[in-house]
Amino acid sequence: MQFFTRFAALGLLMAPLLLASCEKEDDNAKLEGPVPESSFTYQVNTTQYPVAVTFTSTSQNGFLYQWNFGDNTRASGNTTTHVYTQPGTYQVELITAGRGGTGISNKQNVVIPDPCTNAGFSKLVNCAGSGTRVWSFSTEPGAIVRESATGAVLSTSGTLPNCQLDDQFSFSNSYTVNYESGGQTFRNNTCGTSLNRGGGFVFRPGTGGLGQIVLQGKGGFIGLPDSVANKTYDILEATDTKLRLRGTNPDGSRTTVTFMPFDATAPYKRLLTGGTSKTWMLDNKTDAPITVGTEANPLEYFAGVKAGELPACQSDDEYTFSMNDTFTYDAKGQTFSAAAGYTCAAPLSGTSPMVFGPAAGTGLAQFTLTRAGAFIAATDASPTERVYRILSIDNNKMTLRAGSGQNGGTVFTIKMVAK
Repeated sequence: MQFFTRFAALGLLMAPLLLASCEKEDDNAKLEGPVPESSFTYQVNTTQYPVAVTFTSTSQNGFLYQWNFGDNTRASGNTTTHVYTQPGTYQVELITAGRGGTGISNKQNVVIPDPCTNAGFSKLVNCAGSGTRVWSFSTEPGAIVRESATGAVLSTSGTLPNCQLDDQFSFSNSYTVNYESGGQTFRNNTCGTSLNRGGGFVFRPGTGGLGQIVLQGKGGFIGLPDSVANKTYDILEATDTKLRLRGTNPDGSRTTVTFMPFDATAPYKRLLTGGTSKTWMLDNKTDAPITVGTEANPLEYFAGVKAGELPACQSDDEYTFSMNDTFTYDAKGQTFSAAAGYTCAAPLSGTSPMVFGPAAGTGLAQFTLTRAGAFIAATDASPTERVYRILSIDNNKMTLRAGSGQNGGTVFTIKMVAK
């Protein structure tokens, strides 16, 4: 295969010579001269990635040049610049054509260093993993800080709106960056039209730091759609759990944005907790607020009561979920207890840590109450697993399913409303 590729390249180079030869023969002249001596030099630019290498022919007696860059790409010209997007060692050769024929240079090994040796780039794109990492705004206060050119703090954000918190910025080790708004983009102090877009970036290692990100293409941004000068962001901190970037604004002020790895379940946790703490109750204004069955047939054992028919000691219960992974149950006097024969009994109010994450089975996400005896809605709902899957949720309504439903197990489906 290599023979045929080289043969084709030689054919392309020789075509102008053959044409010129025919024209000269028509004039009873001969096209002749020394065979070209093909050689070249190169310069690797490691001040930024992807790495650009400039190749310059030092060939003698030639005037047509065909480069083979060793990565299945080719170019022509006496001097050319080629960009390598992946690290490694590439064997480069030059075919030079002249009046006396063609010459082929010795292959030279061009070494492209690995940007993953830089901690900033490595964490940015997850070199140790898939080579792509998706970031979203930190949910902690202070995710966006504006300061003067001298470093004086001008403003610090509190809890960000949901149309910012669901933004996704993905970076790959092939130098692509993609922004997904999740629906809307926060711009001019309000949630507005989505500015979804993709593009590329250049990474500059710098000296002694974590480096810089320079966006390529029109309209790109990271974090905020402000006009950051030169689309350049300094990497202030980069770990597996945090990314801090700083950009200089056209007026000389600076903006620092803090990100965390994107969690697909994060939007549901924000709805559950309201971003800080939120209280829910059983939805006694709808039919079948609690049903019991199996995953295949959620109504199999109990199809639920009509709207307004829940016992008062059950319908007044309050369930509070906090962003710090804490669950609190307030019985408001009594608890409707299965152990007491499905009657109103002594209150079982209490607090439990919870573990929030992806749903194991049907659901948007799930949480597990880690304290023995903790429950939601029914004391006999998932008493050993204490697993609750979020089937649907918005700012006002939520449907939970208690129990994993594995192996045909019993599940409780629970309709709730925000207090």
